[in-house]
Amino acid sequence: MIDFPSKERLAHIVYESDDRASKYFDLVLLVLILMSVSIVVLDSVEEIHTNYGSLLYGLEWFFTLVFTIEYGFRIWLSNNKRGYIFGFYGLVDLLAILPTYLSLILFQTQYLTVIRALRFLRILRILKLPKYVREATLLTTALKHSQAKIKVFVGSVLTIVLVMGSVMYIVEGPASGFTSIPRSMYWAIVTLTTVGYGDIAPVTDLGQFIAALIMLMGYAIIAVPTGIVSSELTAARLDETKRAKSPEAAAEHCPACGAQSHSEDALFCRKCGAKLDAAQA
Repeated sequence: MIDFPSKERLAHIVYESDDRASKYFDLVLLVLILMSVSIVVLDSVEEIHTNYGSLLYGLEWFFTLVFTIEYGFRIWLSNNKRGYIFGFYGLVDLLAILPTYLSLILFQTQYLTVIRALRFLRILRILKLPKYVREATLLTTALKHSQAKIKVFVGSVLTIVLVMGSVMYIVEGPASGFTSIPRSMYWAIVTLTTVGYGDIAPVTDLGQFIAALIMLMGYAIIAVPTGIVSSELTAARLDETKRAKSPEAAAEHCPACGAQSHSEDALFCRKCGAKLDAAQA
C-alpha cells in the first residue's frame, strides 16, 4: 500500500527548501519554468512558429495546466491562503498562467507568459545564498531612502519637459510636426533622454538651438539618479559594516536567509528557523 505524505509534509516540500525532497521539487519547477519561457520565446520566431507552431502550442498548454495545478496546490497547502494569493509570489504565480487562458479571447496574449521568468527569484530561497540576499536588501534599502530625492528629480524633469515642449510647440508649430503640446512633450522626452528617434525634428534655427540645449541638459541629468542611488548604497553598506563590527552583529544577521533585526539573545532566525552565528559560537 502506497504511503502518501501528510498535508504538513507536502506543505513543507512546496514552501520550504531545507531538505532533499523540497529542493528537488523547486529545481524541477525551475526547469519547467525555463522550458515554458523558452517555448514562448521560440514561438515568436516566424519560421519556428510556421513549422512547429502546433507542437509549441500544445506544450504551452501542458505547462500552463501544470502551473495551474501547482497554483491550486499552493493555495490548498497554505496556512495563510489570503496572504499567499495577494502576496508577491502568489500574484506572480497567478499572472504566470492567466495569459494562456486569456489568449482564447485576446489575440497573442500568450506571449505575456514570459512573466514566469520572475519565478526564478525563488532561486535565492532554494540555494540559500545569503550573500545575494544581503545585496538585494542593501539595494532595497538604498532605493527606499532615495524615494524623496527621486520624486523631486522626476518632478523637475517633468517640469522641464512641459516647459520645453510648450516652447517648441510655439517655435516650430504643426508645420514641423509639433502638432500639439503633448506631441511636443514627447519630442522633449526623447531628446532629453538622448534617444533621438528622429520622427520629429526642429527645422528653424531657434528650434535647433533649443534642441541642442536640451541634449546637453540630458547628459547632465542622466548622472543625477545614478548619483542619488549610489550615495545611498554607500551609506547602507557603511551601516551594515558598522553593525557587523558590533558585538550584537552575530545575533542580528541570519547566515542562511540574510534576515536581520533579531533579538540579542535569539538562538534561531525569526524567518527561516536556521541557527544564528551567535548560537553556534
